[in-house]
Amino acid sequence: MAGGDLRSLALVSAAVAAAMCYVRFAAQRLRPGLPRLAAFLPVLAVLPFLPLAFRAIHPRAISGFFLAWLAESKLLLLAAGQGPLHPSLPLPAFVAVASGPVRLRADKAAQTSSGLGLMSAAVMAALLAVIVSLYRYKEQMNQYLLLTLYAFHVYLALELVLASMAAAARAVLGLDLEPQFDRPYLSASLRDFWGRRWNLSVPAILRPCVYRPVRAWLGSAPAGVLATFLVSGLVHELMFFYITLRPPTGEATAFFALHGACAVAEAWWARHDKWWRPPPLLATPLVLAFVMVTAFWLFFPPITRPGADKVVIAECEAAIAFLRDAGAWAAGFVRPG
Repeated sequence: MAGGDLRSLALVSAAVAAAMCYVRFAAQRLRPGLPRLAAFLPVLAVLPFLPLAFRAIHPRAISGFFLAWLAESKLLLLAAGQGPLHPSLPLPAFVAVASGPVRLRADKAAQTSSGLGLMSAAVMAALLAVIVSLYRYKEQMNQYLLLTLYAFHVYLALELVLASMAAAARAVLGLDLEPQFDRPYLSASLRDFWGRRWNLSVPAILRPCVYRPVRAWLGSAPAGVLATFLVSGLVHELMFFYITLRPPTGEATAFFALHGACAVAEAWWARHDKWWRPPPLLATPLVLAFVMVTAFWLFFPPITRPGADKVVIAECEAAIAFLRDAGAWAAGFVRPG
């Protein structure tokens, strides 16, 4: 990250902390509904612009996800008197939950691990470094092999970034957290992939914000699913804008609308007990193949077409070179003699 982005990080962090302190203060004094929403409007209006303070793609995209998607959604839920935020939370925990991929564990008695273990994180970081090192041969690669590497890159990077943020909140604030991913490579259906395994901060927000209100309004679970995927697609258009700084193309919306329709069809088929369904050993490869093929078609082109993938690769290579040089310097510093 360049010096300018380090300054931007400090300024954005201070602005977000101040905004969330104000939100908590207002929520403690105003009842849910229009009074809270009106008080939150200045913060809701400012948050989507803060990621534009960064010049590099990685901090711009990550902060866009945290602030323009997660934080906005959580503040809208708080305005309506719903979780995961509550003004009774201690101020540091409130700021962390409001502005990051931090989800408090609903069942505090659960003993399952929350997040990546150190060994798993090290293996994922090593795999990501290998993938980045292979990009030097990208001009000689088959297009679909390169897109496959991009798919693994997205998964590993998201897993590491979100787990790192959650681990930092756990270490500093002592929060009891839920995991961000649950082995999406074992998904046996699209509903399993999107709803229970992939980037769990997103379905945790979309369920109360979109799915439940639409289902209650229309009395239809399929309508709630379709609306949820449509909203996810529209917000991904915003995420792609943070990456490319170009107008939306509609392809991300089409990608998630397609997956929503397929998830509804999948649920309809599953209700017929006597109908054929693939065995587990076949279901998982079919699901992953469908996700990747449709991603090659609709998800990646808005990023690769303007060349944003090349900038992402350059930033990754610079980060790895920095870590390698820092490691060599540290080793030389501690070496006796």
